[in-house]
Amino acid sequence: MTACRRCPRLVQWREQVAREKRASFAAEQYWGKPVPAFGDPDARIVVLGLAPAAHGGNRTGRIFTGDRSGDWLFAALWRAGLANQPESVSRDDGLRLRDCWVTASVRCAPPANRPTPAERDNCGDWLDRELALLPRARVIVCLGGFAWDAVLRRLRPPRPWPKFGHGEEFATGALTLVGCYHVSQQNTFTGRLTEPMLDAVFARARELAGGTLE
Repeated sequence: MTACRRCPRLVQWREQVAREKRASFAAEQYWGKPVPAFGDPDARIVVLGLAPAAHGGNRTGRIFTGDRSGDWLFAALWRAGLANQPESVSRDDGLRLRDCWVTASVRCAPPANRPTPAERDNCGDWLDRELALLPRARVIVCLGGFAWDAVLRRLRPPRPWPKFGHGEEFATGALTLVGCYHVSQQNTFTGRLTEPMLDAVFARARELAGGTLE
């Protein structure tokens, strides 16, 4: 997956960002490739985001690592007992997830954080393969409507499909989707998503997955 070049627009952008860099990270070597998922291969809870941040995952090479969205996400996973520490700053920072797998609908950083439907569908094969390698998965926490729609398009349950909403739940086969507002600054800075709201989502995900961590 890290060698994928299916989407010319995303390839051009991720590599441009890796060359030009942000001034505060000028001394760092950017990853600049599709960003792998991260977590426990025996996970019952999957967290599905939108795409790597240009100066987060696209820089560090680990999903949700090195940006404000990741600060919120991993702190919540730590409070829920799904992570061994509350922050993620680099691939070698010692972070470990327990019973949780974190991934994204699109694996390359998109311009303006807006992947196209075609780019979502191009990346869908990777999500299919990933879910097939997570046989114990029972819950997918969808961070935002884009992720909600992306996974429904891969699972293809009978229509009509439910609309995304924070706290929305939808069971299909062995999996239950749980909607959650994305942990972007657009939501966390405005109070649309609060820490108690995020904690409630992961408490519910644990309950749906079977409660006790294994």
